[in-house]
Amino acid sequence: MSTSDADETVRLGFTGVGKRGQSLLARCAEMDDVSIEAICDVQERHLDNVEESLVADGRPAPTRYQDHERMLAGEALDGVIIASSWRLHIPMAIQAMEAGAWAAMEVGPASSVEECWDLVKTSERTGQHCMLLENACFGRDRMAVLNMVRAGLLGELLHAQCGYLHDIRPELHGFRESRMAEREGMGYRTLHFLKRNADVYPTHGIGPIAKYMGVNRGNRFMSLTSTATKARGLERWAQRELDEDAPTAGQDWAIGDIVTSVLRCANGETIIINHDCSSPRPKSGMMMVQGTDGLWNNDQEGIHVEDRSPEHEWEPFEEYRDEFEHAVWAEYQDEGVRRGHGGTDYLVMRSFVQSIAQDVRPPVDVYDAAAWMAISPLSEESIERGSDSVTFPDFTNGRWLTDQPTFGATGDDAGEGVLDFNTLL
Repeated sequence: MSTSDADETVRLGFTGVGKRGQSLLARCAEMDDVSIEAICDVQERHLDNVEESLVADGRPAPTRYQDHERMLAGEALDGVIIASSWRLHIPMAIQAMEAGAWAAMEVGPASSVEECWDLVKTSERTGQHCMLLENACFGRDRMAVLNMVRAGLLGELLHAQCGYLHDIRPELHGFRESRMAEREGMGYRTLHFLKRNADVYPTHGIGPIAKYMGVNRGNRFMSLTSTATKARGLERWAQRELDEDAPTAGQDWAIGDIVTSVLRCANGETIIINHDCSSPRPKSGMMMVQGTDGLWNNDQEGIHVEDRSPEHEWEPFEEYRDEFEHAVWAEYQDEGVRRGHGGTDYLVMRSFVQSIAQDVRPPVDVYDAAAWMAISPLSEESIERGSDSVTFPDFTNGRWLTDQPTFGATGDDAGEGVLDFNTLL
């Protein structure tokens, strides 16, 4: 795509330009082939911050809106980036596709399996794509492991572990500025913890693992079981740190401190996902991939490969990363890694923009979004049923049987009509 041709400029709108939305918008503002046409937020000061920043960088002031549907009706947009509250991601993405634009959603849980189906069916009916902005898939180590898996270094995959383990008790008890927070006295994320006993943040962990295992492309999730511990951490923190009249003091929290889910895949692999945001602990992704010939463990920062590693010992991952460095990251480091979650924010936004420009299926598509986000309501159902196994929907309607893995492919390996990661930057 020629960045000098105005007709080929990708026209974007942004809904939700608080802290996270502003960060994503800033990454797109670094791209010469992007025009930021419109911004939407219920907070006037967020709109002011974005407009001032863009004008200071020499860009035109975008049109301002406080209503998502009005922005869609008033603008000719190629893509819409949605960084609003969790429960609005899917409904707003559906509205964007109905209006003839591609949608890109920030991560979060689905509220129901039904809305995941609505997302998929809208994309198929309108012909507009929807991408989940799961930046965890684009990390340097994650993409090096992808190369290792595809090169057969670990053998045939058997099992993986992942999760989101992050002590965010102060955030969950704090005031998050949104329309809902102004009304309820607490933020949208907090309300999920109060009302839902589920894994409410599964995609950071499951995203890279699903790519390694070819989920939706030759493999799929078949069933899920979930179990939750009792809820203690958030209540204990409130007793120690908050006044009695604080909005979250004395609340009866629904979510268990530690939620453990086990997924079974069509090709015989198993995956454990943990969620823990209520305990005093260091942050961890708990990521591990195990095959017939070895395993990689992110928390150990190590790898063990049979007939290559010393017996019963970990080897440093860095040496293997250098050997299996992904072409995307080799080029990215030469060009200069941008800000935002170790450089992944730029890569995930660039992949969305480039997919629009080339009119190809995005690397994290609507079927990925539906499957990964559906873990939340399915875990909720399993816990409610005493940790019974629940059947995982096939959002591809059988397409997984013939679709081939493409995420991270480069050059000739990418295949016809697939995003060419050699031009990602």
